[in-house]
Order: sequence, then structure tokens, then C-alpha cells
Amino acid sequence: MRHSTLPAGAALPVLKIDAVGKDYAAPVLDGVTLTLRAGEALALTGENGAGKSTLSKIICGLVTPTRGHMSLGGQAFAPTSRRDAERQGVRMVMQELGLVATLSVAENLLLDRLPHRAGWLRRAELHALAAHQLAKIGMQGIDPGTPVSALGIGQQQMVEIARNLQDDTRVLVLDEPTAMLTPRETTHLFEQIDLLKAQGVAIIYVSHRLEELQRICDTVAVLRDGRLVDVRPMAGVREADIVERMVGRAVHEHEGRPRRLAGPVVMQAHGIGRAQVVRDVDLSLHAGEVMGLAGLVGSGRTELVRLLFGADRADRGELTLHAGTGDAAGVRRIPKGWRSPMQAIRAGIGLVTEDRKSQGLLLAQSIRVNTTLSDLGAVSRGGWLRPAFERGIARRFVERLRVRSSSIEQPVATLSGGNQQKVVFARWLHRECRVLLLDEPTRGVDVGARADLYAELDRMTDAGRALLMVSSDLRELMAMCDRIGVMSGGRLVAVFERGQWTEQSLLAAAFSDAAVLPPTATDAPSFSPPPAAASTDCASS
Repeated sequence: MRHSTLPAGAALPVLKIDAVGKDYAAPVLDGVTLTLRAGEALALTGENGAGKSTLSKIICGLVTPTRGHMSLGGQAFAPTSRRDAERQGVRMVMQELGLVATLSVAENLLLDRLPHRAGWLRRAELHALAAHQLAKIGMQGIDPGTPVSALGIGQQQMVEIARNLQDDTRVLVLDEPTAMLTPRETTHLFEQIDLLKAQGVAIIYVSHRLEELQRICDTVAVLRDGRLVDVRPMAGVREADIVERMVGRAVHEHEGRPRRLAGPVVMQAHGIGRAQVVRDVDLSLHAGEVMGLAGLVGSGRTELVRLLFGADRADRGELTLHAGTGDAAGVRRIPKGWRSPMQAIRAGIGLVTEDRKSQGLLLAQSIRVNTTLSDLGAVSRGGWLRPAFERGIARRFVERLRVRSSSIEQPVATLSGGNQQKVVFARWLHRECRVLLLDEPTRGVDVGARADLYAELDRMTDAGRALLMVSSDLRELMAMCDRIGVMSGGRLVAVFERGQWTEQSLLAAAFSDAAVLPPTATDAPSFSPPPAAASTDCASS
């Protein structure tokens, strides 16, 4: 193991971590020693469950270490809470948002230092201070008085980031900060990180997007199974090297796959719409193929998926299901779509939600319960659960998906994000859905777990399932999909066949304000490149 340093004399140590470990039922972090210097950006990498989040939470006062100690600026550092760490200049932008949905953007940004006089909130000053914070990350167009609940997840993520960009920050921990951001928002964030580094702020950057680590980080530290296995300067390190150190084996992701041979149409949307959020979309899903959906914040991708699942009710249009989904006549038309998700599930449709914690899992329940939740009829008889049968199903999917856990009775709230996502997948694999809708299915998932999930998607298409995948990562869509549709302003503005798209054409369509284009399988539209399209990520709606 090697400890990286910046050029001699360039910076002083800010944070020292010495032999830090954490035990729960078993050790999850063991003997980690690191030094972080002023103005340095450290990439903290590893598979889900490797200990990245635990180490980050120890640094930020959310978790107390079992052993070891830390120092900040040469003084002993043992924060007892997140507020205690923030008082000492150590802040964290967590992957799971910590905003208060019922409060405004301004109130969330300055919740711990609201300007007031004689007990009365000085709202004009509050909004001025909030506008200054928002401007740092290029969000001048957001009204500080807007309720956070009215923002998309990508915008909420930017508010969470802005809340932690304070002038007294000495160490800033960023956990998957760009997972839901647009290219422009990501660019603004990177510019702000560069400014913070120039001011001497030390950055710990956790991300599974390895190209981001190479863009902004000086040093890379790799955790595996709770241990620090490598620390080295980022210069000259290849993505493949990082991946192999993370997982202990070579991982081959999908590159240049051939076009799958699509089967018959399974489900069609005809003029489906809801207010101005989703506007008269026509869409066909075929057996044995993956169709992707790209788009920017507010483009309507997530809203369209929710309509197709019945989580929201359409105002207009209809869905058509073809033979094999339980309709004896072979074709079933549903005016305005499903009335409820249960109706969709019974017809053979599943949904991997964008937000697994609030919409996809029962966090307090076990892996076993969450795995079999979508099909209780298969694990019960006469209204009574068959525990042994249920346990057998859960164990089979834990082994198949390589879920890291102590047992199938472990509460999913205690799993890492990637392992939680595998449990969500297990639920729908158990259900054997004919149509699976996937909204950001690999958000916050490491490269090893992502390869496992991709393999399951391949098995599903080989079995004739139809998949619709929403992703903010264009590289993922281009690697996995046979067709990619692009949403803009609630409309499906273009559909590209494999071999006909480029990053530029997909981004150009996403940024297009043009009238609706007929979604064809053969005609790729030609647009001028969008401004500031340096990234291949399109954020979620």
C-alpha cells in the first residue's frame, strides 16, 4: 500500500485518519490509514459494501469508529454528530438527500442560520443569501421561495450541494454528487470544486463514474472488503486498473454489442399523456429488446414510466397489451392506462423506481420480505405464508445476484446502496415480469454490481422480456440498448436504432426545443450540438 502526496511543500495535512475501524456484527472497516492535504481531491472508490460510506460517515460525525483515531489540522478530531463536524468545517453531501420537502429552497439552504430580528424571519435577506449560494453552482434560475418538493431530483441534488458549499469548509465529502445532474450542472459543480481546491479545501470524492475521478481528483484510494488496498496518484491510472483493484478481478462491461433480434410487440402506448408533463407519446416495446429513454431534467422520462406502470393516471391516450400478458383474446386495450400499479403488476409489468429508498423498498423489513413482496401468492397457500418456501426463494436470489449480507433476515436499510438495488431487482426477477420498466437502475451502483445487473438484464431479454431503461448516463444506454428514445419537453422527439446514434446526436435531441419529430426507427435527426455538452450524462426528470 502506498500513500500519495502532492508535490513537496505544496500543501499541509488537513485530515489524518489513523487505523480507523468499525464493527457491527462483523468488521465493515478495518485499519484504514489516510492523509488528506489542503487543496487535494481524493477519489475514494470501491464496490458497494466496501466501506466507503462507513468511512465517510465516520469523518462527518454520523458514525462513531470502533477503533483508531483522527486529527484535523493537527488537533484531535472525534465529532459526535454531523452538526459537531460541520462546526469544525467538515461537511458532507450525502447520496441520499437530507432536505426538508415542506420547506423552501432558501429555508433548506440556510436552515441552521436563518436571518431573523426579534424572532421574526427576515425573508428578503434569506432569499438574497440563498440566491448567492445558488449562483455558485449555476442555479440562478431557481426561485429561492420554491418548495423543495416542487423540484426534480436532479435539482434537489444541486440544492443539497449548495447547502454544503460554505466559506468555513475545510474538508468536503461528496458522495455520488453527479448521479442525477445534467451536463451543465455537472460542469458547474466541477468548476466549484476547482475553486474550493484553489482555496485550500480538501475534497473526498466518492463516485462510481471513473471518468469523473480522473477529471477532478489528485489521488485515488481503493477500499475492498473494508480494507484499504491501494493509494496512489491519479495521474496515469487507467480505469481498468481501478476496477481490478476494486473488485479483485477483471470486469468486462458491454461494449459494441450487436443489435438484438426483437420479437413481437408486447406493449404499446398510444397518445399517452398527463397535463403538459407527458404530451401524447407513442411508444412500442418489443419482446427480447432493451429500449432506452434519454432526456434532461423535466423532460418527462420518469413521468412517462410512472404512467406506464399506473403510479400516475394518464389524462388521455391508451395502453395496448398483446398476447402473453394474461388476456385470452390476445389484445387488451386500456383507455388512459392502468388505474393502479397493482393492475399493472397483475398484467406482468414491473418497475425499478428512481428512488429505491422512498419508493422501492420497505427499509425496516428483511431481504426475504422485500424479495417476495411483489408475488405473495407464490409463497403462500390458503392465505398463509409458507416460510420455508419463502426463505428458499430469497436465498436463491441472494446467491444469484451476489447480495452482500449477513443473512436473508438482515434489514435492507443496513445494506449498501448497490446491494439494496440488487434486492429491488430480485423482487421483479422473482415475479418474472414480461415488461420491466427501469428508472435509473444503476444509480449509485459500483462497476462490479453493475456488471451483475447487466447480466440479469441480458438473461431477461434472452427469455423474451421487454425492457424500458431510463438512465442519466448515455454511455450506459448506448452499451445496453437496442433503441434509444429521447424525451424533450414531455414529448418523445426521436428514436434511434443501434448503430445510428452518436453521443452528439442524442444530446442534441435532448436539448432540442423543436416541435415533435415522428419517432421512427430509421431516421436519426440532425441537430446542431448543444452548448456545454462536454459530459455524456443527461439527468433524470
